[in-house]
Amino acid sequence: MHASSCSYLRKAFQSATSWFSLALVLASVVLACSPSANALPAFARKYGLRCSACHESWPMLNYFGQKFKDNGYQLMNDRDAPIWQNPGYWPVTFRMTPLWHRVSVGKVPVDTYGSDGMGGSVITGSQIQKVTSSGFDLSGLDFHTGGTLEKNFSFYLLPSSNNAASFHFETVMARLDNLFGSPWLNIKLGKFELDNLLSEKRILTLTGNGGIYQLYHFSPVGDGNIWGKMGDNQLGVEVMGHSWNDRTRYSASILSTKDGQPGLPYGNAYTGFFTASQAFDTGKAGVQRVGFYAMVGQAPTTWLTQGGAVFGGANGSGPAAIGNKSFSREGFVGQFYFGQHLDLQVVTQHGQDSVWFGQGYGDLIDGVSSLNNTTGTTLPAGARAPVWNGVLFEPHYVYSPQLIFIGRFETIRMSQQSTPGTPSNLGNISTYTVGYRYNPFMTSRAGFAWHNEYNWLHQDGTGPLVGLPSNNINTSELLLGFDFDF
Repeated sequence: MHASSCSYLRKAFQSATSWFSLALVLASVVLACSPSANALPAFARKYGLRCSACHESWPMLNYFGQKFKDNGYQLMNDRDAPIWQNPGYWPVTFRMTPLWHRVSVGKVPVDTYGSDGMGGSVITGSQIQKVTSSGFDLSGLDFHTGGTLEKNFSFYLLPSSNNAASFHFETVMARLDNLFGSPWLNIKLGKFELDNLLSEKRILTLTGNGGIYQLYHFSPVGDGNIWGKMGDNQLGVEVMGHSWNDRTRYSASILSTKDGQPGLPYGNAYTGFFTASQAFDTGKAGVQRVGFYAMVGQAPTTWLTQGGAVFGGANGSGPAAIGNKSFSREGFVGQFYFGQHLDLQVVTQHGQDSVWFGQGYGDLIDGVSSLNNTTGTTLPAGARAPVWNGVLFEPHYVYSPQLIFIGRFETIRMSQQSTPGTPSNLGNISTYTVGYRYNPFMTSRAGFAWHNEYNWLHQDGTGPLVGLPSNNINTSELLLGFDFDF
């Protein structure tokens, strides 16, 4: 971002931007009040269903959609196998979002200038100020394809790009469904989303900070563990099972500790992710579900060197890593429904990293290591394992299958800093998100949503005013866009 000036043109542009924002908001209200129609692609086309059959609001699943997914994208009827489909059917969906957004970041250090005495300018210092940018933009492109290869043999493939068309494989997995004729045994292999009941890959929000769950990605300030990211798709194998009506379900995954990056891992570190949940029918209120999750693993802190440089490992496997240290994240999940229109999703988390990660050891996945835990390295006196706790509340009000209002509050609080004397609140996060999605039509052929969202995030102690009580960062983003798929 560039520092804003105080010129007349700048003020005029800000005024025009404000009026433009107002116009877009008014337009959203008009669209939200337009006549109703009817929901989504790929699987809906295959089975001739509306998107609302599986989605509370696409892409978020409802109870029936979760059961369909747990069955390996099958309805458990004769239409599951591809041989029964029209030869022209191709199970693909493209998703992208053209948008306008306004991002504001507080407490940014920028240069100040003065005369150099010879008709030029010279940097004279710096000042802290708020920086705001706005404009039109694009999201990345998701290219979904999935379904069944034969009855009880399912797959999902998702090449995904950023908004500059740089592609990677977000999901590549195949699954054996209903082994031995039982829904209690299904095996998945590849790169896939962890079995979080509240899915970040089906999140209803799109802003930079509101479009992720902060609980799923949190690390303490200065922590070197980048592998405990519950929101990132991971490489491994998963065993999951469920009752015939999907009320009871479990999953257990063994993952390479490499944050889903391709190639051999840096060593022999593995992570386990485990979930279990139970649903209860409460009559008119709906089906309520409660469960727990636990992510327990190890990750390397030591990188072997050769001639002073990090050793690349055998057969191009990447840096050779040892010195595995532990980390964990565990918590409870609740999905509560209060009739046909209102529901509340709740996630809690207790997290802990090894003291080595807390002191900055570990991160080399990007090829850069600031610290290397070589033989004989000792920790600073009094160093401790960083510990934190967090909670997420996400209510939805489903006015109709076409219009949903979204809210979210997340807060994460450090309960123990790694270095004694560190401010107890350093790195604490609070964030609020509000918005709505309106679908002017809902068919089995395509999806379209008029998306409006605002996010505000506050983090303690991470600004440039080190040592001052007001050294906090506030960021906000307003986003309006057309989220569509086909």
